Amino acid sequence: MMKRFFFGIAFCGACAGVSAILLAQRPAPTAADWANLAKLPDFNGVWELSFGAPRQGGRGRLPAAPSLTPEYAEKKRAFDAHPPEDSEAANCLPPGMPGIMGQPYPMEFLLTPGQVTIVIEAYTQVRHIYTDGRPLPPDPDLTFHGTSVGRWEGDTLVVDTVGFSPLTQLDRGIPHGGKMRIRERFRLADADTMSIETTMTDPQVLAAPFTSTKTLKRHRNWTIAEYVCQENNRNSVDASGRAGINLAKPDTPSGR
Repeated sequence: MMKRFFFGIAFCGACAGVSAILLAQRPAPTAADWANLAKLPDFNGVWELSFGAPRQGGRGRLPAAPSLTPEYAEKKRAFDAHPPEDSEAANCLPPGMPGIMGQPYPMEFLLTPGQVTIVIEAYTQVRHIYTDGRPLPPDPDLTFHGTSVGRWEGDTLVVDTVGFSPLTQLDRGIPHGGKMRIRERFRLADADTMSIETTMTDPQVLAAPFTSTKTLKRHRNWTIAEYVCQENNRNSVDASGRAGINLAKPDTPSGR
């Protein structure tokens, strides 16, 4: 696992155990750091995913689904033949990467020296992309968002992410392998339009790298809303595992 330097302990009464957090001390940004940041493309603000845009890459239209290895193509066929009624997301578990970047909720980009922070309204999630020159960890902690390290290539932010929790999926019904890697290329098409080209590689699951492109629109007068999934969660599962939805008004006593 990743080795860091400052030691602290995080407790969670409902979690499986105690989590040890080791944090590396980072120097305070200098005036020169802030001046260099001002020269970068302005990603700051709240963005919303535009649905329905054509999925195109550098060589034309892409396939609608990833090309899978035979083993995982069979897993996908079995999933599609009998899809479960319940899902992790329906029970308030966030999808993690790459799914969290495709949610129909806004996200806020914050640029600071050495880091890009993405605050995602869906499930109140936060991604940290480190742009301070650090390498990808050789043995990363396995987390929902993985570990993301970015660099600037002209006006494009190139981000590599590794180390994903086994609770996340490459795509619906498709688990990822232990060596999945995601590369994203963030770029402004115009002042209020951002494109994100995402390429996934996974030698165990994918027969070939899979690339897709998303388009985001900036809303300069928006703010991120609070999202507490469990607060008004209407999904339920009975003793036999059958999923259902409670449509009663939230203020109705006992759901009646």
